[in-house]
Amino acid sequence: MDAWTPMLLLQWLGVAMVAFIAAVLGALAGYGTGLILPIALAPVIGVANIIPVMAVAMMINNASRVAAFRHDIQWPHVRRLLWLGLPACLLGAWGYTRLDARWVALLLGVFLLLSIPLRRWLQRAQIRLSAAGEVASGGAFGFIEGGMTGTGVILISMLLAAGVHGPALIATDAVVSTILSLTKALLFGGTARLDASLLVTGVLVGLCTAPGAFVARAILTRLPQQLHLRIMETVVVLGGLGFLWRAWR
Repeated sequence: MDAWTPMLLLQWLGVAMVAFIAAVLGALAGYGTGLILPIALAPVIGVANIIPVMAVAMMINNASRVAAFRHDIQWPHVRRLLWLGLPACLLGAWGYTRLDARWVALLLGVFLLLSIPLRRWLQRAQIRLSAAGEVASGGAFGFIEGGMTGTGVILISMLLAAGVHGPALIATDAVVSTILSLTKALLFGGTARLDASLLVTGVLVGLCTAPGAFVARAILTRLPQQLHLRIMETVVVLGGLGFLWRAWR
């Protein structure tokens, strides 16, 4: 057995554990998995491969949420968000394919650090979205989602502003996120940014996250929300600084 094999195995076991925990935390709030997982994946697969792998992993992760919360989906909101969101997602994903690893690390680091004040601002703003506003904001979100990961905080805030709450919030977010992740994965596959090995990696990571949605549903009312947010914010800040360090190097 090669000397590096045990270390590589430990790395992947660590990624699997982080994937499951991130999925539980993310399903409790509707976002967070896509913010935490890239931090664990970067040392294993490289920064440039994070978005394509995450597209596959998050497709599986969100599909498991759809299965767990399927009876609570609000389809009119799904249709409005995807009307412009789908083509905008394709455009954003195509833009990502034009970036090198340094820019990917820089954008991931900046987005992770901005996600915390962004969440707090959106929470305080208490914006209300009409049906037309939902369609327009869906286009803006789709573009950001196309070239980034961990954007669930934006989608959750949009759905809250549209009057979606409780389990319906988690379910509707999951459907939109699953469809956009599939769209990204197909584009990355067509542009050779998602080869067979990366596809397998994404599937394995996604499968590790899948049970998290069902665990989260079982403990949805038991974990203090503030404790969850504090843990996630700490990890996200450290991860954001790590990506900026990689970009600077």
